[in-house]
Amino acid sequence: MNTQSAHVAVVIPAKDEVDLIASTIRAARAIPYVDLIVVVDDGSTDDTQSAARAAGATVVRHPVNRGKASALETGASVVAMRDAEGRQPRLLMFIDADLGETSVQTAPLVGPVASGKADCTIAVLPKQAGAGGHGLVTGLSRKAISNMTGWSPTQPLSGQRCMTREAYEAAKPLARGWGVETAMTIDMLVAGMTLQEIPCDLQHRPTGNDFSGHLHRAAQYRDVALAVNMRRLRGVRVTSQYRVDPSTQRPGEPFCAYKIRPVTSE
Repeated sequence: MNTQSAHVAVVIPAKDEVDLIASTIRAARAIPYVDLIVVVDDGSTDDTQSAARAAGATVVRHPVNRGKASALETGASVVAMRDAEGRQPRLLMFIDADLGETSVQTAPLVGPVASGKADCTIAVLPKQAGAGGHGLVTGLSRKAISNMTGWSPTQPLSGQRCMTREAYEAAKPLARGWGVETAMTIDMLVAGMTLQEIPCDLQHRPTGNDFSGHLHRAAQYRDVALAVNMRRLRGVRVTSQYRVDPSTQRPGEPFCAYKIRPVTSE
C-alpha cells in the first residue's frame, strides 16, 4: 500500500466517556487518510452513545459491558463491512476514548504502516501528570514479551495502535480484558509482523493512587498474567526458533522497528 491510496478507520472503544468522546472524535478526523470513525459504546451508563453520534462517528452499542477486546473486535468487524469490495482494506487505528483533543497526535502512527515499513505501530506516550503505580504491570508485560519474542518494548501496554488488517487478523482471537495489548504484540511478532514504537504527544486520564486506581492495576496485572500464561500453555515461545532482526532498525528515524525472523544458524 502506498500513502496516496491509504484509507484509515479509527476504532474507539468507549465506556462512560460522555465528557471527552466528542473532542476525541473531532480531533481524530484530522488524522491523515481517516475516512471512517467507529465508536463502540461498551455498555455505558451515561450518554456516550449520543455524544459520539452527534460528533459524526458511526456508533455501535453493546447493551452490557463486554470489555475492551470485545469492543475492538466489534469495531474492526464494522470497518470490514464498510470496506469497499475490490479496494485495499482500511488500516485500523485503535485509540482510547479519553485522549480528547490530543487524539490527532496519533497521526505519526499512520505513515510507516501506509508505506509498508511496518505492519503495526504503537504510540509511546510522554509521562502523564498524576499517574500512579510502580510499573509492576508494565514490567510484567515487557518481560513476558521479551522472553517470548526477544523484543523489549518501551510501553507494552499502549493501546494507541495503527495496523494493517492482516496484522490484526494475526492477533485474533484477542485476549480478554486488559491483557489485549500484551497478547497482540506477542501474537503479531510470532506471526512475523514488523512492529514499531513511535513517540506521540498524547494526554489521557491517568490512573491514580487511590483505591479505585489500585483495583484497576490489580485487574490489569491479572489479565496480563492470564494472557501470557495462555500463550505459554499453547507453546508460544519463539526465542528458540526466532530472533529480533536488527537489520530492520532504521537509524535516524523517530522510532525503532523490530521484526522476528527464523534463526538459520547460531
